[in-house]
Amino acid sequence: MDSWLTDLIEQSGYLGVAFLMFLETVFPPIPSEVIMSLAGFEASTGSLSLGGVIAAGSAGAMLGNTFWYLVARAYGYDRFKQLTARHGRLLTIHPEEVDEAKGWFDRWGGAAVGIGRIIPTARSLISVPAGILKMSLSRFFVYSAIGTVTWTALLAAAGYALGRAYADAEKYINPVATGVMVLIVLGYLYRFATYDRRAKG
Repeated sequence: MDSWLTDLIEQSGYLGVAFLMFLETVFPPIPSEVIMSLAGFEASTGSLSLGGVIAAGSAGAMLGNTFWYLVARAYGYDRFKQLTARHGRLLTIHPEEVDEAKGWFDRWGGAAVGIGRIIPTARSLISVPAGILKMSLSRFFVYSAIGTVTWTALLAAAGYALGRAYADAEKYINPVATGVMVLIVLGYLYRFATYDRRAKG
């Protein structure tokens, strides 16, 4: 994967970085860990600036974040609650839990969005509950921007500092991202298996 990503970044510069991060946010299997670390490495060669790479990556990611927020907000709270009434087991969510989540999100949603932006996989998904539960756009944008800029800056700075050693670092980054994905899948399976028990409670 690295070769075509590197080629795109080299040929398209900041626009390529922004485009890749937009895709990564809309289609999570393209990992931001690889994109921004490669972009940071390119900055270390002098072909791009570190600040420009961070700005471009953050802008692309924020565009994707806002896309999912608007889609989820358009779908709406009421329709989503109806969906959980029909397909709650697959979603592992009871309609009552939607009400509970709304109350929690109204109070703590900003922090959840900000922290979610630095957690692999959750980075993209956190936009959905924020939209469905109608978090204000301004609040969503501010907290998303804080988390997104922090994440892209850390990855780009790591790629910049490592330089040619980036390939060695990738061997450690990818297993961590995979581990987080495994935990998310296990969490889903647990909620699926305990759905009836939670409904009775």
